[in-house]
Amino acid sequence: MSTLFLQPGSCPPNLTSRLPYTDPEFLTIGDLTPLSDVYSLGVIILRLLTGMPPLAITKKVREAFRSDNLHLLIDKSAGDWPYTQAKQLALLGLRCVEMTREKRPDLTEVWTVVEALVRKPPAPSCPAHFICPILQVNNLLSAFVIEIMNDPQMASDGFTYEAEAIRRWLDGGSNRSPMTNLALPNRVLIPNRALRSSIQEYLQASVAKA
Repeated sequence: MSTLFLQPGSCPPNLTSRLPYTDPEFLTIGDLTPLSDVYSLGVIILRLLTGMPPLAITKKVREAFRSDNLHLLIDKSAGDWPYTQAKQLALLGLRCVEMTREKRPDLTEVWTVVEALVRKPPAPSCPAHFICPILQVNNLLSAFVIEIMNDPQMASDGFTYEAEAIRRWLDGGSNRSPMTNLALPNRVLIPNRALRSSIQEYLQASVAKA
């Protein structure tokens, strides 16, 4: 997109439709950098996530993110978005469309996050239900370190999470399920003793085989 503005005096067609994708600093100082492309990419990310037109999309997504209503903007026609991943993508898009370039991530950092979100993690060597679903998503952004739950707790959505992870989720102000994005009936956590027992048996058997 940046090349559309590189020729002095040129006026590309459909300029009005392109303005929402244009780096605000370019419009004020006329200087194009790779971070100008990051801004354009941020708008595209938010559009892919919400299906909304580009005008005022940043303000709407930012407000929804702050009020924990992002689920209301997610484009359902694009399929079922895992909510925790949708929040990561929305946060990336919002960082890309910061008004000042100094606050935007560079293209290398953007690619690191996007690659982690789209890359399939390695299959765990243990039963999948031994792993906290919140930590599975978060670990996509790190080094695919998958840990078996130590203190499994069942939330009111019927799913079991690592105690520390689900408490951090709830303490962060979210009242929705990390798995379904539906409102949680309550914030009560119940120890999943049956699962904990199964995990301990699995770990003991693994040690015996070693």
